[in-house]
Amino acid sequence: MTNLPRMLVYLGNGQRRIYWDKEKLRAFQERKLHSIVKYAYDFVPFYHRKFKESKVLPSNIKHLSDLSKLPIIKKDEIKRQSIRHLISLQFDPANLKTVRTSGSTGQPFQIFLTGAEDDWRKSIYMRANINCGQKPRDHWVVLTSPYHFSDTTNLQRRLGIFAQNCVSVFSSTPQQLKQVEEARPNVLDGYSGSLFLLAKEARRQGRDSINPRMMFGTAEYVGENSIKFIEHTFGAPYYDQFGCAEVDRTAWMCPFKTGYHMDVDSVITEFVDDEGKNTSPGERGEIVYTSLFNFAMPLVRYAVGDLGIPTDEVCGCGRQLPLMKAVEGRKKSFLILSDGQLISPNILEVVMNMFEQFCQIEQFRIVQKKRDVFKVFIELDRRVTDQSSFKDKLIKHLVTNLNQLVPGSNLSEAYFDVEFVDRISVDKTGKRRAIYSEISS
Repeated sequence: MTNLPRMLVYLGNGQRRIYWDKEKLRAFQERKLHSIVKYAYDFVPFYHRKFKESKVLPSNIKHLSDLSKLPIIKKDEIKRQSIRHLISLQFDPANLKTVRTSGSTGQPFQIFLTGAEDDWRKSIYMRANINCGQKPRDHWVVLTSPYHFSDTTNLQRRLGIFAQNCVSVFSSTPQQLKQVEEARPNVLDGYSGSLFLLAKEARRQGRDSINPRMMFGTAEYVGENSIKFIEHTFGAPYYDQFGCAEVDRTAWMCPFKTGYHMDVDSVITEFVDDEGKNTSPGERGEIVYTSLFNFAMPLVRYAVGDLGIPTDEVCGCGRQLPLMKAVEGRKKSFLILSDGQLISPNILEVVMNMFEQFCQIEQFRIVQKKRDVFKVFIELDRRVTDQSSFKDKLIKHLVTNLNQLVPGSNLSEAYFDVEFVDRISVDKTGKRRAIYSEISS
């Protein structure tokens, strides 16, 4: 449960840090980096072994540039480890909060956090919104998965402080529109794809009663034209935000929209080329994170699978957090159903996450071949011996849940062809896209 006073302290301190000069901010990063590296070496078996293999001691990591002495850790390597080897020996996994995600790469994964670390994540998350103008008592409506409905505590709701009014992305778009209208948001937030579909439905119905002061989008990048459409429909600025479940918010747009401010006081962000070397400003690179706050399950030089472009530009807003110019490889195509209805790939991702045997999936990919034909590729845990039963259960789960959660979709008549494969290959961007369509609207 969120400790609201502690979160507000973290938030206040974090707000001051974004105006520190570069030298002070860098010194803070390096102190935190040394602490997390030493802790990981001392108490986390996986990292102790990786350091030994690299012949690196914590005392060798004094500056940000020293990070290159350590290996980049891919998600598939992490997933092969025992949980007990990834979590600090000072913690019992049963007493930690878990965050589970399939992510845009389709690789199921769990992160373990202490209560204080979860409060830190939430403070960094809220800092971005506040710096775009959100106020504590704003009517804040979020289109999201039911998994996040409990993120707002009862105390927050009673006090009305940063209390989310959640609308399920599984509801039909007309139902979402009705709920959002009734909530009368000052701040409209949620999955970018869902916001786009909400704007389309508002246009279709000729409704103009949703007038937020600002909007935030996350989880997927829908493109400049779609963003302009959302802004024009609801008459408010839209700020894109970026992150991943493993480390939460990592970069965000401020009202100047020069680029994405990176939360480098919480997570060190590197951009590396195919050889693991840091790219120059303006050059595309794979994003590699080092969390500065998570001691229960440290992540040091963790490659998240997204691509981005760093920049040395300075934002005119006065905030000193460095910028990344663009996020690439996150754009997903909408799926178009037989009746012409559009649904966000996030719907399928969350439904996959709900599958009772989801933890036995190494990776998955769902490709829409036709409006009513979906190819489902599964890289299965090798310990699963009854593939036929697994396949039948998965198809039943997909058909049942999607038909219930996407009203009027006729997905009960859709054909899901499940194929078990040894490995799911990367696409041309270097990512393992989990869900996409091969048809056009």
